Amino acid sequence: MNTSGRFFRFTTFGESHGKALGVVVDGCPAGIEFSETDMMPLLERRRPGLSPLSTPRSESDTPEILSGIFEGRTTGMPVAMMVRNKDARSGDYESARELFRPGHADYTYQKKYGTRDYRGGGRSSGRETVSRVMAGALAMKMLSGNSISFESRIASVHGVSDPGLFEDEILSAKSAGDSVGGVVEVTVKGCPGGLGDPVFGRLDAALSAALMSVGAVKGVEIGDGFSSAEVYGSENNDPMTADENGNVRFLSNHAGGILGGISTGEDIVIRIAVKPTPSISSDQQTVDIHGNKRLISTGGRHDPCIVPRITVVAESMAAVVIADFWLSARAYAPIK
Repeated sequence: MNTSGRFFRFTTFGESHGKALGVVVDGCPAGIEFSETDMMPLLERRRPGLSPLSTPRSESDTPEILSGIFEGRTTGMPVAMMVRNKDARSGDYESARELFRPGHADYTYQKKYGTRDYRGGGRSSGRETVSRVMAGALAMKMLSGNSISFESRIASVHGVSDPGLFEDEILSAKSAGDSVGGVVEVTVKGCPGGLGDPVFGRLDAALSAALMSVGAVKGVEIGDGFSSAEVYGSENNDPMTADENGNVRFLSNHAGGILGGISTGEDIVIRIAVKPTPSISSDQQTVDIHGNKRLISTGGRHDPCIVPRITVVAESMAAVVIADFWLSARAYAPIK
């Protein structure tokens, strides 16, 4: 599946070492101001080659809008966007042509399709997320008119929660030919109450699925998540009050802004567990496509930790889900 969403639908395409990566967004309403400039700050946060903490692959990730925009505004037609690959070095992966890289999707893609793009992982590469960020930029622009915004922070790296030590953890792993993961927290601010549907149309389920679709993500929790299993109900429940106008507010937010699969109007708080980058230079045991036991040291250029660059991807995935549910609420509004 390369398409996601019901009302705000987007399809991503392209490979890590192909000519380009892109996305087609269908269902975005007409009249929204949008240009390449709106995408650049987000793409810059995801862009490789900006520091010793990321891969040295140098890509400008300059976006091009191909359709769906006229005179600076969306037309209601599909919005197609792409970035061209400029610095792919496919030769770095020739030694892995017949080897399955541990921690990667090489084996499972081969098992499912009978073939795979070994050049950096093809569609399973983290570079695929550039398409998601472009879609997220459009979703954020659409939602900004309704005062909905997205932010994120790194909660921990390699189990360390002190931001002053994050860089040391990453560089230490890099110098050892290894990698580390971490936890990222995403907050959706300004989301009104009432988004989401009961049972199988839950907002928290959709957010979890969207974030789990990012290749490096291995766990998702909403609000207090797993820690809520360790407290009493009296501690976990969020007391409620009302102001002089009868507007309901919550005195705490252990639920993370969602109850019964429907937004409460409080901040939506999501945390994701990001695994260590599987491409490492240390020798690892593997097998080749013929079933022979082999050793592999992954070549190419890779992040020693994907956490700093995945923050904007996580925000983008939250944005496309909220955009989809926002449009859904409009579509199913009562007829008066």
